[in-house]
Amino acid sequence: MPALPDEQRSVWPNAYLNVRQQSEALCAPLTREDYVIQAAPEASPAKWHLAHASWFFETFLLKVYQPGYAEFHPRFGYLFNSYYEQIGKFHPRQERGFLSRPGVDDIIRYRAHVDEHMLTLLQRAGDDIWPALQQRLEIGLNHEQQHQELLLTDIKFNFSANPLRPAYRDDLPETSSAAAPLHWIALPGGIHEIGHSGGGFAYDNEKPRHRVYLNAFRLASRPVTNGEFLAFMQDGGYDNPAFWLSDGWATSRRLHWSSPLYWESQDGAWRQFTLGGMRPLNLEEPVCHVSYYEADAYAAWAGKRLPTEAEWEIAARGLTVSGNLCDSGRLHPAPAPPGNGLLQMYGDVWEHTASPYQAYPGFRLAAGALGEYNGKFMCSQMVLRGGACVTAADHVRASYRNFFYPHERWQFQGIRLAEDA
Repeated sequence: MPALPDEQRSVWPNAYLNVRQQSEALCAPLTREDYVIQAAPEASPAKWHLAHASWFFETFLLKVYQPGYAEFHPRFGYLFNSYYEQIGKFHPRQERGFLSRPGVDDIIRYRAHVDEHMLTLLQRAGDDIWPALQQRLEIGLNHEQQHQELLLTDIKFNFSANPLRPAYRDDLPETSSAAAPLHWIALPGGIHEIGHSGGGFAYDNEKPRHRVYLNAFRLASRPVTNGEFLAFMQDGGYDNPAFWLSDGWATSRRLHWSSPLYWESQDGAWRQFTLGGMRPLNLEEPVCHVSYYEADAYAAWAGKRLPTEAEWEIAARGLTVSGNLCDSGRLHPAPAPPGNGLLQMYGDVWEHTASPYQAYPGFRLAAGALGEYNGKFMCSQMVLRGGACVTAADHVRASYRNFFYPHERWQFQGIRLAEDA
């Protein structure tokens, strides 16, 4: 096999270090105590995220491609495997916060150990294994970026359980501008293609590219705002079963929902917990931390519907990935800027769709444990699109499919409405 050009390989050590260093930079505002807490089964401790991302590189790259590689600790595979049944047994998800040991310093040493060996591997790997290694490396880097987003999401949830409502960072900017007026963008029906195509990285669940038929439709120019959602609440939206799916209504009653997650009414005024601490509710910002059930109920109340994921992707194709993503440093949704077209398709909030998370026609699971990354979750979850204010800008694309259970609210999830043409 001919040797690969140096420029095709020289970029990867820096790309690897940039992602790894970003994870640690996100943890810089934390105290040692902050790294350990887990306020709900779905919200992992910060130190677990740091360790799990390292376990991924250790398990799927170092132990496969570096001869004689010695694990940092023989039991870390059990502690930091997330859900890969083919790899072996793993510590229960809901008990990750029970572990005071290994401590944060041990986790940092673990990351340094993995980084040292990964850089050696990237520099010395032969051309015979490089294509397969690069494929796994890209998955690993994107996987760590997913956990950077989860890290921020989980820090917010874990901090919200503290009566002091501490801020992750007290220097996060606020915006007082008005949201752009909402208007409707007409999009054509017919046969379209969706799914990843061309070069660049994509997850297996974005493939294969395939044709879909759509009726003509209209998409709201921006997401629903806090003020618009408050009107739904004030009109008794949470108390009227006519707007709710049966499962959604039962869930809302069981969990006593009366507002989005992190909203609190104090002295007759609404406030919202953010990564910058408690702040007055900004009515111009996109509503955030609402479940699929709440999004669907709001759409029914408004006389509209949620877009399908195919409609969303067709609307987003050709748009530049830019906006209020993690790189902006705001870490909170911002009011829609002025504009005549589709606004905030990327960033701010993940947008609920009406589409269940399922395989595309022709989808095949990857061989081995990596086949468990996405495919085995294609049941009972709903697709979200577009990224959020905690998503890395180089991580998201038009074909990207996020997915969560319809009752979950701790993610940065919002609403964009659609209607038939």
